[in-house]
Amino acid sequence: MADDPAIAFEHVSKSYASGSGEAGAAVDDLSLAVHPGEVLVLVGPSGCGKSTTLRMANRLVEPTSGRILLEGEDVTGVDPVGLRRRMGYVIQNVGLFPHRTVAQNVATVPGLVGWDRKRTAARVDELLDLVGLAPDRYARRYPHELSGGERQRVGVARALATDPPVLLMDEPFGAVDPVGRRRLQTEFARIQRTLGITVMLVTHDIDEAVRMADRVAVLSPGAHIEQLASPLDVVARPATRAVADLVGRGRTARLLALGRLERADLDEVVPVAVSGAPLTVGTELGEVLAAFVGVDGPLPVHDAQGNVVGSATPATVVRALDRLTEPSEETHATAGDDAPVGTLRT
Repeated sequence: MADDPAIAFEHVSKSYASGSGEAGAAVDDLSLAVHPGEVLVLVGPSGCGKSTTLRMANRLVEPTSGRILLEGEDVTGVDPVGLRRRMGYVIQNVGLFPHRTVAQNVATVPGLVGWDRKRTAARVDELLDLVGLAPDRYARRYPHELSGGERQRVGVARALATDPPVLLMDEPFGAVDPVGRRRLQTEFARIQRTLGITVMLVTHDIDEAVRMADRVAVLSPGAHIEQLASPLDVVARPATRAVADLVGRGRTARLLALGRLERADLDEVVPVAVSGAPLTVGTELGEVLAAFVGVDGPLPVHDAQGNVVGSATPATVVRALDRLTEPSEETHATAGDDAPVGTLRT
């Protein structure tokens, strides 16, 4: 069925024997569904089981118990090598073959599954264009001739070579400098929207999680799900103390980037003449706040048709932020009475 998960974890556990001989659970009874076409990001502290969870999906790590389904098929019942060729996999340090050119690296899986040269060459050129590496400039280069960001792009292209239904990414941008990392995140978001591929991504960086995800799964040790929600809900309404601690002191800045101005936030129309780009319903709250630098008084806000539907002041942004952080019924049901949910002043 079209609504079936792309990946489903059903009561999955992974245990390792400790030095004393006792079994310790890296993943303990995890149930989780990844929807087709979404980016689901696993985030949490080191040792919480997020990478183990990801690697069980393509059987680089074998589960101790439970079932993992790829498009409805139990992955424990298929050949693991064939399974991995059906799932793209991108890791932090890329793992390109140093003795092979960029084109040869991207062509690795097509060659393994028996594509002919013509089809493979066309796919390599298509993917290099997609990731922003012109084939005539990059195809014949070797990995040591590329920057870290360029190598990571090649890694993404290689993972996408045979149109896998699912892409697994384990700290994919962690080895890239901050500026390059942000650029790669933006570029990858464009690629994911273009292809509509299902992505499961692991990161320890909450900013990367909320920037890239359709949904965020915040994990605590044992891969216990503290909260599974949209980035906005995770930041605005953390369900548990562990989630609130992860979101941390950057909460307001993250909300300014995630939140949008809504009609309900606006004051009554105040006619003013202001130069520059007008504010519109749906404008990012951070952009709304920035519009008041050097401006006295309210600014008009337009709808999609260009009609003035209200006005905004810096106080409007504060009201909007408070609206975002109001506890929801879902949060109360998830978090319990002691959940650290409140306004920005908490």
